[in-house]
Amino acid sequence: MTQHLAALWATLVLINIPGALAASTVDLTVRGQITPIACTPGLSNNGLVDYGKISYKDLSADKRTQLRDKYLDFTLQCNGPARFALIMRDNRDGSAIVNSEIYYGLNHDNSGNKIGLYSLNFDPTQTVADDLAQVFRTDSTTGGQAWSTSNSRPIPIGARSYLGFTDVSGSSAGPIAIQNLSSRVTIETVISPTSELDVSAEIQLDGSATLDVLYL
Repeated sequence: MTQHLAALWATLVLINIPGALAASTVDLTVRGQITPIACTPGLSNNGLVDYGKISYKDLSADKRTQLRDKYLDFTLQCNGPARFALIMRDNRDGSAIVNSEIYYGLNHDNSGNKIGLYSLNFDPTQTVADDLAQVFRTDSTTGGQAWSTSNSRPIPIGARSYLGFTDVSGSSAGPIAIQNLSSRVTIETVISPTSELDVSAEIQLDGSATLDVLYL
């Protein structure tokens, strides 16, 4: 009888403790797909954009100076038709003189000043994919959940926005499957005013970024 009352008392105590019956576990679900599709991106000149030596006297002291545009050939070859998007990661993150996902940094000078920025621009009219008559670009700022209306206007590739391609103008259905794509990309580079730089020693333009292919 005493044992029975003790058990009943313990039960009542547990009932009256807030959260005593709350779940003590949580589930983790890991999902994904391993696809046989593989795409290999490439850039001409091993992805090197070289401006050579630039005299600081050729740069503005009080305004930003835009250097002449440079061009590289971009190719993407897949072992089968694939839906993909492009995105770029800045390996000199935080050194661009404008805080925007489309601008990438050139690192810092000897005194820690930000040297400038650059962008990588795709032009659909300069892009060829498989045997498509025309290529249009579409982008997503929601991780591929929704896509912009496709068009033929040039666009800089972003660090957070997906860039994809389709053969239909005015479509928001996202990228189509493509096996081979080639394009001429434009690199636009801007240097900080020399009044904001340490020009007492050579300044190395040191931009570095990684272009990623995301499979959709």
